[in-house]
This record gives sequence, C-alpha cells and structure tokens, in this order.
Amino acid sequence: MRVVIDTGVFVSALIRPQGRTGAVLEALRTKRFTLIYTTDILVEIIDVLGRDKFRVKYHIHPEMIAALIDLIRLNRELVVPTQKVTACRDPKDDIFLEAALEGEAEYLVSGDFDLLDMKSFEDIAILRVAEFLARI
Repeated sequence: MRVVIDTGVFVSALIRPQGRTGAVLEALRTKRFTLIYTTDILVEIIDVLGRDKFRVKYHIHPEMIAALIDLIRLNRELVVPTQKVTACRDPKDDIFLEAALEGEAEYLVSGDFDLLDMKSFEDIAILRVAEFLARI
C-alpha cells in the first residue's frame, strides 16, 4: 500500500501519540504501508514542528522531530515530482498531490479540508485518518 501523509497528521501524531494519528505512525513503524514523500514535504514537516507555538505549547523537542524524520526516512520512498500540480484550492497543499501522483500512491491521508473536500485526485483516494486506519 503506497501512501502520502500530509504534515498535519504528523504534527497531530507528535502532539497526541495515543490518538488515531499516533496509530498511523505505529503502522508506519511496523511497515504496514509504504510512505511516499518529497523533499518539500520533509522540509514542511521540519518547519512546522520547529515553530515556537508547537515546540513550546506541546513540548516538542528537537529529538522528537529528529526521531520522526528518521522514521520517515527508514520506512519511505522519496520521489521527485516531474509534474507541477495546481488542483487544490490551497496551493500549499499541491505538494501532497504531486507526491501522490509521482509516487503512484493509492491514498493521501489528511485532516485538511482543502484536500479532503476533493475526495480523490487522479484515482488517488483522499482519506481522513480514521478511514485510512480502517483500510490497513
């Protein structure tokens, strides 16, 4: 199963590891799916988790961010998009669609309504975390 996960899911998993998003990370750890990502996605994850409002409010330490990045790198497939996508109403979310398209993903997992409202893109299902967990 080939899957792209948006940044919000990773952020939520670090904030609430015992929740559904934490279960996504556990499924990644146990290799229940192949994570597809791009350098742009990795940079966004590091940028968002490095913001003061997350680090201070949720006690996210650099070691936690590093462990997440290591997990992604160990259980993933890095792709380099060859097609520029401009399909999402929030242009910042197009990077996830590009990764899914290039990586021939079956699913894009998100909590972002700009993506979820699309329901699918080029035969790639866009799912909420709970929907994805029910499929793996």
